[in-house]
Amino acid sequence: MEMIEGMEKGLYDALQVRFVKLRFTISFLEDSCLPEDKVSAIRGGMGEMLLRMNCIRDRQCEACDFESECIVQRTMYSKFEKTPEFVTTGGSIGYVLECEDNREQFKQGETLDFYLILFGKTIIYFNQFVQAFQAMGIQSGIGKRHARFQIICIQNTEGKPILENNFLDMKKYTIHVLYDYILFQKMRREISSNRRRMIFETPLTLKYRNEFLQEFQLNVIINAVIRRIYMLDCFEGIESDIYEKYKSEELVVPEFLGQKHDQVSMCRYSTRKSGKMILKGIKGYALLPELPEDIWQILMIGELIHIGKNTSFGFGRYSIQ
Repeated sequence: MEMIEGMEKGLYDALQVRFVKLRFTISFLEDSCLPEDKVSAIRGGMGEMLLRMNCIRDRQCEACDFESECIVQRTMYSKFEKTPEFVTTGGSIGYVLECEDNREQFKQGETLDFYLILFGKTIIYFNQFVQAFQAMGIQSGIGKRHARFQIICIQNTEGKPILENNFLDMKKYTIHVLYDYILFQKMRREISSNRRRMIFETPLTLKYRNEFLQEFQLNVIINAVIRRIYMLDCFEGIESDIYEKYKSEELVVPEFLGQKHDQVSMCRYSTRKSGKMILKGIKGYALLPELPEDIWQILMIGELIHIGKNTSFGFGRYSIQ
């Protein structure tokens, strides 16, 4: 695969992380009421089903003698091949969930789309994720009101059906690398022409100098994308110098030309922690200045991989328009 003209080899090498982006279309089995933010509910239900179907030690993870072989650990909490020096706690790096539909009322037979993005070695557990969603549709449903559903279609990154009419065609389970995402986008639009607005469609939760951001800061956001790429490199076991090359102290870029933002929060119940969690962040948009080509490419990758905390709940998703 040839490099895009002007792309540095170090960046090209760092973007060899494998990914699959899957579009799930579900149909509701009855009139249903869902929360506006559906990702947390979908993620919670998915995790619960994975535990129900796979856990053999009554959820006593700390004392489990099968932890290294555990399907739940490998799907939800996969370990790094090499732990980045700035990562001090465990997390969910292997997948991201997205749902752009904010409707709350659904009639029987109406459909909802959501996306599951799998990275690196998590890609191989596609069937475990599908089985968890199928079980969730029948058993627990989505959200507090247990909206039951069935999966009617799963599409790959190119929009071709992997599952349709209950037939699973694994030949269409196509795997790409992050670099391909830039190529896809270049086919659809020019990277830097007339695209000046960065829209945070889900809350951004980012720390800078031990404080959570109260407004958008471009150098901090770029650094967050770089850290995320580097984390995925470490997850895959890819040798990469992208983090050293673009450290925030050495990254000098203009600030946003303007912005509008709001502080937002959401509450979710954690089965694993047996209690409520308040997740906070900022949403809004910011106007981008002129930037070097490599920075545009880095920001484009951020659209796919999300940034900041709570990415497995869909946080940190933005688009550049």
